Amino acid sequence: MIRLLVLGFAALLIGAAGPTTPAAGPLRIIGGPPTGGCIAGAQRLPDRGVGFTTIRVQKSDVWGAPQTLEHIKLLGQRATAAGLPELVIGDISHPRGGPMAGGHVSHQRGLEVDIGLDMRPRPPLSDAQREAFEQASLVRPDRRGVEASRWNDGVVTLLRLAATLPDVDRVLVNPAIKRQLCEQVTGDRSWLRLIRPWYAHAAHMHITFRCPVGQVECTSLAPPPAGDGCDASLQWWFDQLDAPPAPARPGPPPKPPAMPAACQAVFAARG
Repeated sequence: MIRLLVLGFAALLIGAAGPTTPAAGPLRIIGGPPTGGCIAGAQRLPDRGVGFTTIRVQKSDVWGAPQTLEHIKLLGQRATAAGLPELVIGDISHPRGGPMAGGHVSHQRGLEVDIGLDMRPRPPLSDAQREAFEQASLVRPDRRGVEASRWNDGVVTLLRLAATLPDVDRVLVNPAIKRQLCEQVTGDRSWLRLIRPWYAHAAHMHITFRCPVGQVECTSLAPPPAGDGCDASLQWWFDQLDAPPAPARPGPPPKPPAMPAACQAVFAARG
């Protein structure tokens, strides 16, 4: 019982302020959906790099596995080579992972990153602009299609570059963005399989990377189904827009899933 209380208290701290330093030692990634997880040996993404900059650094947490940071840097380099504007990088993970604000199960192991999708030309952001930057939604208010004034071929290029990075598990976008890709992309469509529709994600994409080799405590979701995902499974998202709202669930809200017990040592370790 005491052990569970300590773990719960540690998780609460991580979800609020949390340790400001990573747990020292070799890389150790624990857990995954649906229970969440943590990371030891995380590194911090630089505030700026070739083709990218972090935003809202006072609020965002940009700590991740070394492999994740290298993939982000590679995406920035490839985006620059493709003539895209500077990428804006949002959350990766806390220094030791664990729950993020809002109780998300994602962003807990240093293997996920949010990157803005607005590819309209713009100059590099100043430090002050980075802190105040607000990402523009690419989806219409009716949620059935994209905003024509904010959509361009650069968005398609960025999503293709993201989906073809090494070790990508999947890339989450708003269903309306996935629909636009299904209608627009010609030629090689194999990469569309990894672009998956999900709630929100109208202004940014969410990239999840697979567990690095040797991280036996790290778990991943099952691979996406075969095919490009432009089928009835995509239409389901739009059918829900016409469905009546689900009745309110009686009783208290469900409790978040218990984190892996092994994270206790990560949260308690010296930095």
